[in-house]
Amino acid sequence: MVRYFCCFFLGFFILSLLLLTKCIGQNKPGWKIHQPSLRTKWADDVRQNSSIDEYPRPQMRREKWQNLNGIWNYAITDRNSNMPSHFKGEILVPYPIESALSGVKRQLLPTQVLWYKRRFFISNDYNQRVILHFGAVDWQASVFVNGKDVGSHTGGYTAFSCDITEALEKDSNELIVKVFDPTDQGIGPHGKQALNPTNIYYTASSGIWQTVWIEKVGINHIKSLRINPDINNSAVNVVVLGSSVDCLVEVTAKQGKKVVANVEGKVNQNIVLPIRNVKLWSPETPFLYDLEVKLKKRDSIVDNIESYFGMRNVTIQKDVDGFERIFLNNKPYYNLGALDQGFWPEGLYTAPTDKALAFDIALIKAMGFNTIRKHIKVEPARWYFHADKIGILVWQDFVNPNQGLPDGSRNEFEKQVKETIDQLYNYPCITTWVVFNEKWGQYDQKRITEWVKKYDFSRLVNGHSGELLYVNDKLRSPSPNAYEGSDMTDVHSYLYPRMPPYLTGKVRVLGEYGGAGAAVQGHLWDDLAKGWGYDSINNLKSLRNKYSAMVDSLVVLKKEGLSASIYTQPFDVESEQNGLITYDRKIVKIPFDTIQAINKRLVIQDNNNWIGKVKLSLTTAREDERSYEELLTEYKKGRRDSFFLRSLSILAQLNGNKIDAKELSDEYLRLVKNPLDQSNLKFIIKFTKSTDDIGFWILYNNMLSVNHVLGKDQAEAILTGIIENRHVTPFVSNNNVPKWDDILQTVKRKYGKLGEETVLQAQVLYAVDHKDWNLFKTCAPRWFDEYGSNRFWVGNDLLNNIAWSAFEHSLDRDVLETALKMSKKTLQIDQPALRIDTYANILYKLGRIKDAIMWEEKAVESKKGADDEAIYIEILNKMKNGKATWN
Repeated sequence: MVRYFCCFFLGFFILSLLLLTKCIGQNKPGWKIHQPSLRTKWADDVRQNSSIDEYPRPQMRREKWQNLNGIWNYAITDRNSNMPSHFKGEILVPYPIESALSGVKRQLLPTQVLWYKRRFFISNDYNQRVILHFGAVDWQASVFVNGKDVGSHTGGYTAFSCDITEALEKDSNELIVKVFDPTDQGIGPHGKQALNPTNIYYTASSGIWQTVWIEKVGINHIKSLRINPDINNSAVNVVVLGSSVDCLVEVTAKQGKKVVANVEGKVNQNIVLPIRNVKLWSPETPFLYDLEVKLKKRDSIVDNIESYFGMRNVTIQKDVDGFERIFLNNKPYYNLGALDQGFWPEGLYTAPTDKALAFDIALIKAMGFNTIRKHIKVEPARWYFHADKIGILVWQDFVNPNQGLPDGSRNEFEKQVKETIDQLYNYPCITTWVVFNEKWGQYDQKRITEWVKKYDFSRLVNGHSGELLYVNDKLRSPSPNAYEGSDMTDVHSYLYPRMPPYLTGKVRVLGEYGGAGAAVQGHLWDDLAKGWGYDSINNLKSLRNKYSAMVDSLVVLKKEGLSASIYTQPFDVESEQNGLITYDRKIVKIPFDTIQAINKRLVIQDNNNWIGKVKLSLTTAREDERSYEELLTEYKKGRRDSFFLRSLSILAQLNGNKIDAKELSDEYLRLVKNPLDQSNLKFIIKFTKSTDDIGFWILYNNMLSVNHVLGKDQAEAILTGIIENRHVTPFVSNNNVPKWDDILQTVKRKYGKLGEETVLQAQVLYAVDHKDWNLFKTCAPRWFDEYGSNRFWVGNDLLNNIAWSAFEHSLDRDVLETALKMSKKTLQIDQPALRIDTYANILYKLGRIKDAIMWEEKAVESKKGADDEAIYIEILNKMKNGKATWN
């Protein structure tokens, strides 16, 4: 009996252990938010099975749809790799891969491709088409269903759809999306996204960043609408674009449940709906009519959608004083605006929830603004829906082309301009298109502006916001033809407002002003950065006084004919600390009632409905921050919590107290529990100057983990710089020839392969600088083959400069062959004329004349029409005539 019970309990224990192990395996943790340096309150509402659930296209709603947001699998491969066989990671769609909410928080490089995969279930019904929709994918997307290519799209800001009917299998289907996004290294518009964000440029948002969904439609279905209100004739014009012209449409306008107008017409033809007793749309009264559209064939309804419209117009007219003004609904309407970037600390381009998306608009309105300039970003459709419902005017920027205007960038820009207008045409909130911002990729302004005005005659067009840019009363970018084709003359003036020039028939607007910075400790994206604004960081009382003075200036300018002003900006964004509200949407820097009262000096609007909804979510920042000396006294009395030590370390460094900064930062790093998260790694980098610092060894002993957080090779880049500064620089900074063998042995003994790499790189740069080509021959091939050709941080510019110097100053074939390998490496990703020219010249000097001429012809072609085209033509002619190109 005892033996029986022992066996029974042993068996029961083993069975329980197996069951427990199985349960643990089934419930292993999946997606979770990567801890961002800041987060808004809505981050807590994001769930892996319910991220963004709202129907994504409010202006063309169908009752039945399938949301594909949620957990997908992902993989990252080299750009030229085939579709991966394994997708190991999980990502939450629709948040960019660089964002904390994606669960990945990883940079996508221009040399890489991002792959998404998920399964979905749908029945393929007879006589129906299945349409797969993407709100936006940045930048180039290829879509595969069950291994079949079903469509592609280029452009990171506009929606696209694929008919996947023919690729579907019964019930279960596999969806794969391939994404290439070079951000600011490519030819596509990228706005303020940057691979190396700083100052006014922010973290990139790659991949799927808006909702993905599926709809079933009939073979005959409605594809889109174009709605034009005509308040002067009490009517609204509707064009229904359909998949077939062999259909009729019935269009019904409603006010609540009451039918206002009901008219039948034909597909693709204008249908006029008379609207009696018109209720106008404006920020003060944002009334929207409901719109129902039915597609009919042989008296049967084959498709049915719901939409809405607002009755308003926007024009330029003269007021009673003879000034050209912006008129809304045939009355002068001063546009008091804020420059909204549309970034979020945890979601980057993607707001954490739909409620968060609406909150920003409501908050801006509640502060007393009636206009938002949406700055070089196109938002999801629901943002404009909320702007329509809440009631605020929108100046919509087109997303600028790559500022360097590489080949193909102009076509991509103009394609996206048209797609943006088509996508946003029906939203009454949008009253102005902004073609170019300052000199960010500006070209052919008159032609493009006039095309936009012709394509959309219902809105104003600001052809060039900030062509005249003043900073501290100094003009940075004068231009004699700044406003050709535009409805406006527009200047940017930082800090204080100024009047734009007068031109007959054009309204005068202040496209940007303000930008005064003020930091709120504990609410900073990067507490290690000084923070960026158009002046030195002010205390909060100074910010309030400056803002009040700016509005006083605007009151005067308004009386003199100014029609609009756009303040920079409502929210801090990453390193920019020039918002009225902190980046996490928690702290208002100027008391809320004070901002409202100041703005009412310019415009008075009934915004009480929104004040109560947003005011409770905000706390007013303190104006009485303690001094560094007071905080240091607290430290000496024994305060040692980690947040305090971190903040005090940063203040010590800002105050130039190097000894205090080292002592405090070392103490902080001894306490910190997770030194390898992004925020702490940035702290380590900021305070690590020597191989003796604690931070150096944290980085050295965790290089793989550091690179996983910061990006490829970043640990090595930081460490080699510190090692070189300590062990190499002192021996090459005088006129003596360095004893390279002794240096190499010493450094390699202490730091292994990383030490060897440091010394070899230093040798190469020394050899180039001193034109010591014998030394170059001994170190450069080894450095490049083992290190330089593989390191992401060894940039193309550095390699090109080394190769060019060798070409110019050496006749040695071994030197030139090494330089050629370096030059060839710089052409792998992109091929600008300057680097093509280097490669061609080295080929020519090596006697490979036919190849050299072919490459130089490429350089000439890429410079066609540029100011320096003649230089490349001259080099090409020398090559063809057998003359030296290196004299």
